[in-house]
Amino acid sequence: MIDAAAEPTPSSTGAEVFYTQALRELAKLDLPFLLAGTYALSAYTGVSRATKDLDIVCKPTDYPRVLNHFRSLGYTVAIEDERWLGKVFQDEHFFDVIFAFWHGMAPVTDQWFESAPRIEVFGTPMRIIAPTELIWSKAFVQLRHRYDGPDIAHLILKQHDQIDWRRLLAYMELHWEVLLAHLLNFRWAYPSERDCVPRWLVDELVVRLKTQFELPPPRVKICRGRLFSQVDYAPAIEEWGFVDADQDSE
Repeated sequence: MIDAAAEPTPSSTGAEVFYTQALRELAKLDLPFLLAGTYALSAYTGVSRATKDLDIVCKPTDYPRVLNHFRSLGYTVAIEDERWLGKVFQDEHFFDVIFAFWHGMAPVTDQWFESAPRIEVFGTPMRIIAPTELIWSKAFVQLRHRYDGPDIAHLILKQHDQIDWRRLLAYMELHWEVLLAHLLNFRWAYPSERDCVPRWLVDELVVRLKTQFELPPPRVKICRGRLFSQVDYAPAIEEWGFVDADQDSE
Protein backbone atom coordinates (compact mmCIF):
# COMPACT_ATOMS: atom_id res chain seq x y z
CA MET A 1 0.00 0.00 0.00
CA ILE A 2 1.30 3.44 -0.91
CA ASP A 3 0.32 6.02 1.69
CA ALA A 4 2.27 8.91 0.17
CA ALA A 5 2.14 10.02 -3.43
CA ALA A 6 3.73 12.75 -5.50
CA GLU A 7 5.20 13.12 -8.93
CA PRO A 8 8.59 14.63 -9.74
CA THR A 9 8.74 17.63 -11.98
CA PRO A 10 9.96 16.87 -15.53
CA SER A 11 12.65 19.22 -16.72
CA SER A 12 10.42 20.57 -19.51
CA THR A 13 7.12 20.12 -21.31
CA GLY A 14 9.02 18.24 -24.01
CA ALA A 15 10.39 15.85 -21.41
CA GLU A 16 6.89 15.12 -20.09
CA VAL A 17 5.66 14.36 -23.61
CA PHE A 18 8.62 12.05 -24.14
CA TYR A 19 8.03 10.22 -20.84
CA THR A 20 4.32 9.83 -21.59
CA GLN A 21 4.98 8.35 -25.01
CA ALA A 22 7.76 6.11 -23.72
CA LEU A 23 5.61 4.62 -20.95
CA ARG A 24 2.75 3.94 -23.35
CA GLU A 25 5.10 2.14 -25.72
CA LEU A 26 6.56 0.10 -22.87
CA ALA A 27 3.07 -0.95 -21.83
CA LYS A 28 2.41 -2.21 -25.38
CA LEU A 29 5.37 -4.60 -25.20
CA ASP A 30 3.57 -6.91 -22.76
CA LEU A 31 6.72 -7.70 -20.80
CA PRO A 32 7.35 -7.03 -17.11
CA PHE A 33 8.98 -3.75 -16.23
CA LEU A 34 9.13 -1.51 -13.18
CA LEU A 35 9.40 2.22 -12.78
CA ALA A 36 12.17 3.07 -10.34
CA GLY A 37 14.28 6.10 -9.47
CA THR A 38 12.80 9.46 -8.54
CA TYR A 39 9.24 8.54 -9.55
CA ALA A 40 9.16 5.53 -7.24
CA LEU A 41 10.77 7.48 -4.42
CA SER A 42 8.16 10.23 -4.77
CA ALA A 43 5.30 7.72 -4.74
CA TYR A 44 6.55 6.20 -1.49
CA THR A 45 7.72 9.28 0.41
CA GLY A 46 5.79 12.23 -1.02
CA VAL A 47 9.10 13.97 -1.75
CA SER A 48 8.89 15.71 -5.12
CA ARG A 49 11.94 16.97 -6.96
CA ALA A 50 13.03 17.71 -10.50
CA THR A 51 14.19 14.78 -12.60
CA LYS A 52 15.99 14.57 -15.91
CA ASP A 53 15.08 11.00 -16.90
CA LEU A 54 13.12 7.84 -16.20
CA ASP A 55 14.57 4.67 -14.66
CA ILE A 56 12.96 1.59 -16.22
CA VAL A 57 13.86 -1.75 -14.64
CA CYS A 58 13.48 -5.05 -16.47
CA LYS A 59 15.01 -8.52 -16.49
CA PRO A 60 18.30 -9.06 -18.38
CA THR A 61 16.57 -11.30 -20.92
CA ASP A 62 14.08 -8.54 -21.77
CA TYR A 63 16.24 -5.46 -22.24
CA PRO A 64 17.17 -6.27 -25.89
CA ARG A 65 13.46 -6.35 -26.76
CA VAL A 66 12.97 -2.95 -25.16
CA LEU A 67 15.87 -1.37 -27.02
CA ASN A 68 14.96 -2.97 -30.36
CA HIS A 69 11.32 -1.87 -30.04
CA PHE A 70 12.26 1.76 -29.52
CA ARG A 71 14.89 1.65 -32.23
CA SER A 72 12.23 0.39 -34.67
CA LEU A 73 10.19 3.48 -33.76
CA GLY A 74 13.03 5.82 -34.70
CA TYR A 75 14.53 6.42 -31.27
CA THR A 76 18.27 6.28 -30.71
CA VAL A 77 19.40 3.48 -28.41
CA ALA A 78 22.69 2.71 -26.72
CA ILE A 79 24.14 0.01 -24.51
CA GLU A 80 26.12 1.97 -21.97
CA ASP A 81 27.32 -1.12 -20.12
CA GLU A 82 26.35 -4.64 -21.19
CA ARG A 83 26.49 -5.75 -17.58
CA TRP A 84 23.59 -3.58 -16.46
CA LEU A 85 22.54 -0.48 -18.43
CA GLY A 86 21.01 0.60 -21.73
CA LYS A 87 19.51 3.95 -22.81
CA VAL A 88 16.81 5.23 -25.15
CA PHE A 89 17.12 8.78 -26.53
CA GLN A 90 14.96 11.27 -28.37
CA ASP A 91 16.92 14.46 -28.92
CA GLU A 92 18.01 15.65 -25.44
CA HIS A 93 15.53 13.43 -23.59
CA PHE A 94 16.26 9.85 -22.53
CA PHE A 95 15.37 7.03 -20.19
CA ASP A 96 17.56 4.35 -18.66
CA VAL A 97 16.88 0.64 -19.15
CA ILE A 98 18.33 -1.01 -16.06
CA PHE A 99 18.55 -4.81 -15.92
CA ALA A 100 21.05 -5.17 -13.08
CA PHE A 101 22.62 -2.95 -10.46
CA TRP A 102 26.19 -2.13 -9.58
CA HIS A 103 27.90 -3.32 -12.74
CA GLY A 104 25.99 -6.59 -12.89
CA MET A 105 26.39 -7.45 -9.22
CA ALA A 106 22.61 -7.62 -8.65
CA PRO A 107 20.62 -8.78 -11.70
CA VAL A 108 16.88 -8.11 -11.80
CA THR A 109 14.94 -11.35 -11.23
CA ASP A 110 11.32 -12.46 -11.11
CA GLN A 111 11.40 -11.86 -7.36
CA TRP A 112 11.55 -8.11 -7.99
CA PHE A 113 8.04 -8.22 -9.50
CA GLU A 114 6.33 -10.28 -6.79
CA SER A 115 5.32 -7.43 -4.49
CA ALA A 116 5.59 -4.44 -6.83
CA PRO A 117 2.54 -2.18 -6.40
CA ARG A 118 0.65 -0.55 -9.25
CA ILE A 119 0.29 3.18 -9.79
CA GLU A 120 -0.64 5.46 -12.68
CA VAL A 121 2.00 7.77 -14.16
CA PHE A 122 1.17 10.20 -16.98
CA GLY A 123 -2.06 8.30 -17.55
CA THR A 124 -0.45 4.85 -17.91
CA PRO A 125 -1.01 2.14 -15.26
CA MET A 126 2.23 0.36 -14.33
CA ARG A 127 4.10 -1.26 -11.51
CA ILE A 128 6.82 0.48 -9.54
CA ILE A 129 9.76 -1.09 -7.82
CA ALA A 130 8.88 -2.28 -4.30
CA PRO A 131 10.43 -0.47 -1.30
CA THR A 132 12.69 -3.44 -0.50
CA GLU A 133 14.26 -3.53 -3.95
CA LEU A 134 14.38 0.26 -4.14
CA ILE A 135 16.54 0.35 -1.00
CA TRP A 136 18.74 -2.42 -2.42
CA SER A 137 19.13 -0.45 -5.66
CA LYS A 138 20.19 2.69 -3.79
CA ALA A 139 22.40 1.20 -1.07
CA PHE A 140 25.65 1.57 -3.03
CA VAL A 141 25.05 5.06 -4.44
CA GLN A 142 27.74 6.72 -2.36
CA LEU A 143 29.81 8.96 -4.61
CA ARG A 144 31.43 12.28 -3.84
CA HIS A 145 28.81 14.10 -5.92
CA ARG A 146 25.81 11.87 -5.17
CA TYR A 147 24.67 10.02 -2.07
CA ASP A 148 21.32 8.23 -1.75
CA GLY A 149 21.47 7.71 2.02
CA PRO A 150 18.70 10.26 2.71
CA ASP A 151 16.44 8.50 0.18
CA ILE A 152 16.90 5.25 2.08
CA ALA A 153 16.20 6.95 5.41
CA HIS A 154 12.98 8.44 4.04
CA LEU A 155 11.90 5.09 2.61
CA ILE A 156 12.41 3.47 6.01
CA LEU A 157 10.49 6.28 7.68
CA LYS A 158 7.50 6.18 5.33
CA GLN A 159 7.38 2.54 4.19
CA HIS A 160 8.93 0.48 7.00
CA ASP A 161 5.78 -1.67 7.26
CA GLN A 162 6.06 -2.54 3.55
CA ILE A 163 9.77 -3.41 3.57
CA ASP A 164 10.54 -7.13 3.53
CA TRP A 165 13.42 -6.92 5.98
CA ARG A 166 14.45 -10.56 5.66
CA ARG A 167 14.55 -10.27 1.89
CA LEU A 168 16.60 -7.09 2.18
CA LEU A 169 19.06 -8.85 4.48
CA ALA A 170 19.31 -11.71 1.99
CA TYR A 171 20.09 -9.28 -0.82
CA MET A 172 22.81 -7.66 1.27
CA GLU A 173 24.14 -10.81 2.92
CA LEU A 174 27.70 -10.25 1.66
CA HIS A 175 27.39 -6.51 2.26
CA TRP A 176 25.72 -6.48 5.67
CA GLU A 177 28.02 -3.72 6.91
CA VAL A 178 26.58 -1.39 4.26
CA LEU A 179 23.09 -2.22 5.48
CA LEU A 180 24.12 -1.63 9.10
CA ALA A 181 25.58 1.75 8.17
CA HIS A 182 22.31 2.82 6.56
CA LEU A 183 20.32 1.66 9.58
CA LEU A 184 22.60 3.57 11.96
CA ASN A 185 22.25 6.67 9.79
CA PHE A 186 18.47 6.32 10.00
CA ARG A 187 18.58 5.93 13.79
CA TRP A 188 20.73 9.05 14.07
CA ALA A 189 18.58 11.10 11.68
CA TYR A 190 15.25 10.05 13.22
CA PRO A 191 15.95 9.03 16.85
CA SER A 192 12.26 9.10 17.81
CA GLU A 193 11.47 6.60 15.01
CA ARG A 194 14.06 3.91 15.82
CA ASP A 195 11.33 1.29 16.13
CA CYS A 196 10.73 1.54 12.39
CA VAL A 197 13.63 -0.91 12.02
CA PRO A 198 12.99 -4.38 13.52
CA ARG A 199 14.98 -5.03 16.67
CA TRP A 200 15.92 -8.54 15.49
CA LEU A 201 17.67 -7.09 12.44
CA VAL A 202 19.76 -4.61 14.41
CA ASP A 203 20.64 -7.34 16.93
CA GLU A 204 21.69 -9.70 14.13
CA LEU A 205 23.97 -7.14 12.50
CA VAL A 206 25.52 -6.06 15.80
CA VAL A 207 26.30 -9.70 16.64
CA ARG A 208 27.98 -10.06 13.26
CA LEU A 209 30.05 -6.98 13.99
CA LYS A 210 31.11 -8.26 17.40
CA THR A 211 32.00 -11.66 15.95
CA GLN A 212 34.08 -10.03 13.24
CA PHE A 213 36.13 -8.19 15.90
CA GLU A 214 37.36 -11.58 17.16
CA LEU A 215 38.85 -12.50 13.79
CA PRO A 216 42.17 -11.39 12.29
CA PRO A 217 42.07 -8.86 9.44
CA PRO A 218 41.93 -10.23 5.88
CA ARG A 219 45.25 -11.36 4.43
CA VAL A 220 44.54 -9.76 1.04
CA LYS A 221 44.39 -5.97 1.00
CA ILE A 222 41.03 -5.52 -0.75
CA CYS A 223 39.28 -2.23 -1.39
CA ARG A 224 35.55 -2.68 -1.89
CA GLY A 225 35.06 1.07 -2.13
CA ARG A 226 34.87 0.97 -5.90
CA LEU A 227 31.45 -0.66 -5.54
CA PHE A 228 30.50 2.80 -4.26
CA SER A 229 32.56 4.85 -6.70
CA GLN A 230 35.00 3.81 -9.39
CA VAL A 231 36.61 7.26 -9.35
CA ASP A 232 36.71 8.20 -5.68
CA TYR A 233 38.46 4.98 -4.62
CA ALA A 234 40.79 4.76 -7.62
CA PRO A 235 43.91 5.82 -5.63
CA ALA A 236 43.54 2.75 -3.40
CA ILE A 237 43.94 0.51 -6.44
CA GLU A 238 46.29 2.59 -8.53
CA GLU A 239 48.63 3.95 -5.86
CA TRP A 240 48.18 2.32 -2.45
CA GLY A 241 48.50 -1.37 -3.28
CA PHE A 242 44.94 -2.53 -2.66
CA VAL A 243 43.22 -5.16 -4.81
CA ASP A 244 39.89 -4.30 -6.41
CA ALA A 245 36.92 -6.23 -5.04
CA ASP A 246 36.25 -7.99 -8.37
CA GLN A 247 39.91 -8.62 -9.16
CA ASP A 248 41.54 -12.03 -8.71
CA SER A 249 44.20 -12.17 -6.01
CA GLU A 250 47.15 -14.52 -5.80
